[in-house]
Amino acid sequence: MTPTDPNDPRAVGLDALFGGLRRFPDVEADNLQAHDATDHLLLETAAGHVHSPKTRVAVIGDRYGALTLGALAALGVEHIRVSQDLYVSRLALQRNAEAAGLSGRFEQFELGAALLDGAELVIMQLPKALAELEEIADAVARFAAPGAVLLAGGRVKHMSVGMNAVLERSFESVQPQLAQRKSRVLLASSPKRPAGAPPFPVSEQNTELGITVCAHGAAFSGTKLDIGTRFLLGFLDRIPNARHAVDLGCGTGILATMYARNRPDARVTATDQSAAAVASTRATAAANGVGDRVTVVQDDAMSAFEPGSADLILLNPPFHLGASVHAGAATKMFESAARVLASGGELWTVYNSHLQYRAGLERLIGPTTEMGRNPKFTVTRSIKR
Repeated sequence: MTPTDPNDPRAVGLDALFGGLRRFPDVEADNLQAHDATDHLLLETAAGHVHSPKTRVAVIGDRYGALTLGALAALGVEHIRVSQDLYVSRLALQRNAEAAGLSGRFEQFELGAALLDGAELVIMQLPKALAELEEIADAVARFAAPGAVLLAGGRVKHMSVGMNAVLERSFESVQPQLAQRKSRVLLASSPKRPAGAPPFPVSEQNTELGITVCAHGAAFSGTKLDIGTRFLLGFLDRIPNARHAVDLGCGTGILATMYARNRPDARVTATDQSAAAVASTRATAAANGVGDRVTVVQDDAMSAFEPGSADLILLNPPFHLGASVHAGAATKMFESAARVLASGGELWTVYNSHLQYRAGLERLIGPTTEMGRNPKFTVTRSIKR
């Protein structure tokens, strides 16, 4: 029997666990769930690879705790090591574990040796970016036990044969499992222990900007210049001087680095909820000689920043939450900018024009002026009331 077999008493506990999961402090809405069919299928598949409570299990990319807590509750695993790129995912796991009475049975790590050393089974939700998958697969092959098995699951509509090819670089065997409930698991085994240095972060010289951009696999756009960021940088000479400027949602740190280079007297803070983005930004700032003037912080929409502590915020907000198009992330950032900006401080935002954020910026921040528009993007300046 599997833990989701209705005849298995563990299934009742797993269904109850999943039913109680929340995304909080991430954006919550009726169409946004804290678990999906892939979580169920991964746990079903993992049941055949857990041979005792002492099986050394690592979980990667657990969005809100379904995989970690599900493995603890339904698979009989005593302890789990887990890595989550997003800050809100880490907080959600902690809150959900407390609610389920499972606190203290997992440890949270960054991707690397501490997470994977000696791991016999690795369970993960497939990331969207092949570069992120490459970095994860390399780490598993590099640090996990020689006989380790990696179970990588995703929704079929978001999977590609390129994922198989990436895994085949790090594993001798990659076997796609039967699709169920519109999800599929890739079973990778016999890791190929890499001899060279880890492939990430990568770096690339951007001749257009005259800087070196560094990126880990999960960083949005990799080393490339996002076209929205490029449009906002066209207004750099009109963006005011600030004692404290914040690059909110910093990605690879291009905005923070360019502002620090052009405003040598400014104190710059770059922040993102992604661990990969934070590491990428730190590397980009250091590669361009401004590492001592750019402070990099992993946080959830400046939740730890003091009210009124910034004179300027630069923002290129996302319009997706996972695979869903949703304005909630941008609204959350606007609300946090309203709290962190000092009176008279400015928020400079670039966004897809069809999203029509201007009314929300007026309401949450203050007077908002359109500074420029091209066929795809709009740049606005909002002044804190």
